[in-house]
Amino acid sequence: MIKTIASFFSLYLATLLLLVGSGLFNTYLGLRLTAVSVSEVWVGALIAVYYLGLVFGARIGHKVIIQVGHIRAYAATAAIVTVTVLALALVDNLWVWLGLRFVAGVAMVTQFMVLESWLNEQTENHQRGRVFAFYMVCSSMGTVLGQLALMLFPKLDYEPLVFVAICSALCLVPVALTRRLHPALQVPAPIQIKYYLSRVPLSLTVLFVAGTIVGAFYGLAPVYAVKQGLSSNQVAMFLAAAVASGLVFQWPVGWLADRIDRVGMIRVNALILCVVSIPLWGWWSFPYWALLLFSCAFGILQFTLYPLGAAFANDNVDPERRVGLSAILYMVYGLGACVGPLIAGLLMRELNPSVYFIFVSASAAVLVIFIRPQRVTGANRSEDAPTHFVPMSDSLQSSNVVAALDPRVDLESDVSHDPVQDGDADPKKEIMPAP
Repeated sequence: MIKTIASFFSLYLATLLLLVGSGLFNTYLGLRLTAVSVSEVWVGALIAVYYLGLVFGARIGHKVIIQVGHIRAYAATAAIVTVTVLALALVDNLWVWLGLRFVAGVAMVTQFMVLESWLNEQTENHQRGRVFAFYMVCSSMGTVLGQLALMLFPKLDYEPLVFVAICSALCLVPVALTRRLHPALQVPAPIQIKYYLSRVPLSLTVLFVAGTIVGAFYGLAPVYAVKQGLSSNQVAMFLAAAVASGLVFQWPVGWLADRIDRVGMIRVNALILCVVSIPLWGWWSFPYWALLLFSCAFGILQFTLYPLGAAFANDNVDPERRVGLSAILYMVYGLGACVGPLIAGLLMRELNPSVYFIFVSASAAVLVIFIRPQRVTGANRSEDAPTHFVPMSDSLQSSNVVAALDPRVDLESDVSHDPVQDGDADPKKEIMPAP
């Protein structure tokens, strides 16, 4: 294990630095704009447009890497991210900020594509699970450290932006100096929407709703916390506790998910999330320590929805179609993350900050209503189901290239690039009418 980690150390370090800067920036954005009385809708929009750049920037990034190579593409996009961050300190126009955040999303997903294609290309099959797991740990740990780094900047002026820019510049160093050979670039699998909608509609529903919850969390949970009277340091701990708890509890949740019905587990997860949110609807005020406990609970529940939904989807898709499945799951999850901050921000502006947790309850209630074991026929069940639960990061700070590292994927036999025959997708096989 140590030898494997050491062999990819430069790529892991670049990932960590990239996520430290990104994690700090997203929280800083909510706190800074709230401090100057900017509407929650703008906060949600700035987070949403960034995720939109991450989702749709993959195709652009692929073309850039083909034209100039991995290291040049990484260096150029790291410079673009650094410039967009520093430009925010010079420009006050929120419409310009929207454009800068979209460009930053496109550039950053290209950086992830470079890192992840390196890992994919140079990982042997027997190492795939370990390499994937440690990449996920580095991603989540970077996000946690990014939240905690906010404690270094109590004034919330331009200094956090400088720190983010430093992280963005530093992540260039391990990639520029790496001795690893350039990887071959994988061609993105086509998004065969009709096929996957017919095979795994319930899983796609889980992923979309999970995206709305997690996207709203990164954008508007800091705003909620500030309106509850928490200081900047306390807000940083509030978010870090959720991300860290979500990371740590992936393993016990995975142990359960491999032994009990996954659809039922998703529904119970959503039900608990819905109920736990109710005390925070604005009826009572809670001390800081209690809010931290709530944050840990939310982290465990919301950050395990994605891997649970992905595991259930893999159970119902043929093994040779799983690269394409990963692409559609990433896209649906990212689109949910674009929608969630916008809706939650609008509701918070029109009503009050506590509506954020009403939004969380409502989103979880959608899963409780629609995700039921009775709706699954099992006709599309894969030959290797149940597939192993694989701990995963929230996947918002990533690209769909990393999905090829998933131990459930066999790149040599995958046919996701081949056309789907009409007979392969039959909506009647996956779902039967609810009683």
